Amino acid sequence: GNEGSAVFLLQNDVSSLGPERDLNRVRKDVDARLQGFSRILAVFQLFCNAFVLTLATIITWCVQKYVLDPFGLQYLQTLAFILVIAALVQMVEIILKKVSPALYQALGIFLPLITTNCAVLGVAILVIQKDYNLLESVVYAFSTALGFALALIVFAGIREQQALVRIPKGMQGVAIVMVTAALLSLAFMGFSGVDGGLKSLFGLE
Repeated sequence: GNEGSAVFLLQNDVSSLGPERDLNRVRKDVDARLQGFSRILAVFQLFCNAFVLTLATIITWCVQKYVLDPFGLQYLQTLAFILVIAALVQMVEIILKKVSPALYQALGIFLPLITTNCAVLGVAILVIQKDYNLLESVVYAFSTALGFALALIVFAGIREQQALVRIPKGMQGVAIVMVTAALLSLAFMGFSGVDGGLKSLFGLE
């Protein structure tokens, strides 16, 4: 996993330490490196997710407009989109394994899990339902990926802060996670009317 990859990267540093170094100091160094390495992996995972989401939207839009619609195969939309997303994730895996084997090993199961991310399939279907053109679809997909990344970053920050405070026993674990997710979703609902306000402000309606 992430810890194994980080420890592998630390082997040279740890082996070079002299006997005078205290074991606790070594453990602190390893923990610090692990935390930093985990954050790098998290950011890279978000980047991969955004890349797959945007590229999948472009390809699925083309498949819908130039294959499914002309031949009357709209009922195959979900199946075709899932196959496209799975193929893109596989392509990213192959490229990453060739370019950076260490990073590929560090990501482990997290990279294939992009295939099961409902946001990727949901965006691909929404751009068709909203009848966006190709440019609008790309902007919508990229903006969704940024919003998804922002939500995860904010949620991760809140979780780190919760680790520093005393949480009542009855609210620990899944309970506080669900409450945090609910409050965060309510906060993001405040952005639902921004597009209408901007249209009114600039006279686009």
